[in-house]
Amino acid sequence: MSGINSTSCFSSVFQNLHETELLSAKKKSRFSFMVPRDQFNGGCTGIFCKVSESGIGGNPTNSKVSVRSKNRMEEYNTAMKRMMRNPYEYHHDLGMNYTLITDNLIVGSQPQKPEDIDHLKQEEKVAYILNLQQDKDIEYWGIDLQSVIKRCRQLGIRHMRRPARDFDPDSLRNELPRAVSSLEWAISEGKGKVYVHCTAGLGRAPAVAIAYMFWFCNMNLNTAYDALTSKRPCGPNKIAIRGATYDLAKNDPWKEPFESLPEHAFEGIADWERKLIQDGVRSLRGT
Repeated sequence: MSGINSTSCFSSVFQNLHETELLSAKKKSRFSFMVPRDQFNGGCTGIFCKVSESGIGGNPTNSKVSVRSKNRMEEYNTAMKRMMRNPYEYHHDLGMNYTLITDNLIVGSQPQKPEDIDHLKQEEKVAYILNLQQDKDIEYWGIDLQSVIKRCRQLGIRHMRRPARDFDPDSLRNELPRAVSSLEWAISEGKGKVYVHCTAGLGRAPAVAIAYMFWFCNMNLNTAYDALTSKRPCGPNKIAIRGATYDLAKNDPWKEPFESLPEHAFEGIADWERKLIQDGVRSLRGT
């Protein structure tokens, strides 16, 4: 992301949605960001894709809605590839998709309607949802968040939010400790699975899950990263995770800047550093 102002680039995607022309793109499999099309039904990676029955906006025959949604997806994916160096794509029209990472942790895309909450409760026994989206992310896709939260309450699902700016590794780095704090607390409660999501489930959400595995599951960063991305193909920002690890492990006002450290610094940590990180993360509960 060197040389790129991620905040201004992403803001332009949102603010100029109706002013830009439809981007031309090569045709791709509708499942291209997840698994090869011919393997999708085989469940080779355990990714579940809940195809929307009502279509975008509840009206699949509305051509204006279809074109608008296509515009949004293409602009979002273009921004993601440019600012995150992420080759994967988000297909909003296919509905919610997710991957079971561990027995109690699921990473996925945004629930789009209350019926998605019903599915998570009934089919996956989800008891907690951790949402990493900012308000503008939710508004961009036309999601009625209040109806989603209301359904969570009705079903006894705890809905939590730890917003981080999309495509912004500095925002992700700053928010990771608090997000992992919420995730670690929910998992430790042991009342059901935790569903962690951002918009596409390809950047912020997997980064939070990887940081949790790194800090709390006795893995180094590369092992945690490979374990998750082997199940859910995605491109979370590893530098942001390393930076957050450094911030927690070296809580010293006189420490040298993270940017001056070697390229692979803090991909592994000592036992005492892991204990320090865990204590720091747990102290953020309720903040």
